[in-house]
Amino acid sequence: MDKLTGVALIGPTGIGKTALSLEVAERFGGEIVSVDSMQVFRFMDVGTAKATLDERARVVHHLINIAFPDEAYNVARFAADAARAMTVIRERGRLPLLVGGTGLYLKGLLKGLFAIQEDPGLRRVLKARAEAEGLASLHAELARCDPEAAARVHPRDSHRILRGLEVFLATGKPWSAHLADQERADGGQKVLKIGLACDREDLYRRIDRRVDFMVEQGLQGEVENLLALGYDGELKPMQAIGYWHMINYLDGTWSREESLHLLARDTRRYAKRQLTWFRRDPGVAWFHPGQHQEIFAAIDRFLANPQREGTRT
Repeated sequence: MDKLTGVALIGPTGIGKTALSLEVAERFGGEIVSVDSMQVFRFMDVGTAKATLDERARVVHHLINIAFPDEAYNVARFAADAARAMTVIRERGRLPLLVGGTGLYLKGLLKGLFAIQEDPGLRRVLKARAEAEGLASLHAELARCDPEAAARVHPRDSHRILRGLEVFLATGKPWSAHLADQERADGGQKVLKIGLACDREDLYRRIDRRVDFMVEQGLQGEVENLLALGYDGELKPMQAIGYWHMINYLDGTWSREESLHLLARDTRRYAKRQLTWFRRDPGVAWFHPGQHQEIFAAIDRFLANPQREGTRT
């Protein structure tokens, strides 16, 4: 196997990546590298839909439970961790299988990292403005100077809103334009990118079932445990979908019914943003999650001739 060869299995939340990834890994002698910005955190299992202990016993998984919720974890750390994991997997003669829905992390790994460093002074000014004017005001400003970036950034995502404004103010060039330049870079990895998608109504039904399952598996208890361990509800991981919703229920902001309704709604919106991100990549080969045999055949062709069949990214 070429030392640069790998397969990425990507798509929106709830589409069925986990079950299929286990089949692919077992069929092709692979080990799974999680490409998920939340599954890196300990104590956050139900709300992040981590592979179960039984599933992890079937196939070796990497980059799960490697950080605490109050640790800083970002795309730079992920790219370094994932590159090391892929090297170890390849040295064992096995296939690295990148599985997840965090498109920015996958891009950082395969394309390299965004080179413009943060400006602490400018960041402090923007944070002060966010506190004084409200985050919605800054998101609106981002929409004026970089509408493409604003469309991809959730109005509550303070980190990316501030980053988008910081890049524009520091360089005079929209963040989305810098990222487009990066997109054209060649990272040298030969990776087959398999995308999973289905029609919207089917996806929404899958998401509703997933939300129900998370509740049944004890999402509320998981959040209560995190709070009891001393993890503040304002921490970035605690503001993620599912955790933020349950915190708002526990503190009395929302009723349980309202919390679960908004959780399902926001999960659907997140899945839509994930699909928008991945569909911008012309190198993704798209399949319905039920097309297992067609996906296996595509991987067979890729492994037989990665230079021809794969996407050099």
